[in-house]
Amino acid sequence: FMKPSEKIIELLDARDNLNNRQRDHGRPLKPQVLQPPLESAKLGLKLGGGFEILNGWDFGSEPWLIEIGDNVRITSGVRFVTHDGGVWVLRHKYSELSDIDLFGKIRIGNNVHIGFNAIIMPGVTIGDNCIIGCGTIVTHDIPANSIVVGVPGRVIESIGEYAAKHDDDFMHTKKMATDEKKAFVLAI
Repeated sequence: FMKPSEKIIELLDARDNLNNRQRDHGRPLKPQVLQPPLESAKLGLKLGGGFEILNGWDFGSEPWLIEIGDNVRITSGVRFVTHDGGVWVLRHKYSELSDIDLFGKIRIGNNVHIGFNAIIMPGVTIGDNCIIGCGTIVTHDIPANSIVVGVPGRVIESIGEYAAKHDDDFMHTKKMATDEKKAFVLAI
């Protein structure tokens, strides 16, 4: 039997090898969705239904500390950090702390979108109906119905405010075929 850490390394290596092969052949990367229950069980993730996890995910060294709700989209480059690496310094400075670790569970609510290259830090809970902007570093809990951006992440508006602000901008194209969508958008 493999240790859980060896299984994680094997799965992450397979993911990286696939991504590198696709890049080497000059083809664009196609979204890869983590498929439950096999892959999520190998990682120890707790996943809800209706999720989408795209290329380049990184659930860190303790993925079993991560809970993801229903209808969650995790885009490329998102990283989950479940431990505080700063204890490295304490281990070497104080002999009585030579064997310490500091962990924090990460909980993602239902109906959440996490943008490209966001980083979710240890001990964070993200409420339901949230949008986490690209490149955001989430260092503290995020209340439900929030839009969060920045470093560190901060709430800039509510979901309701976001919807109202863009009401005149929305295009009902999600169910269109690619060519139909392209023609529609270019005609504007």
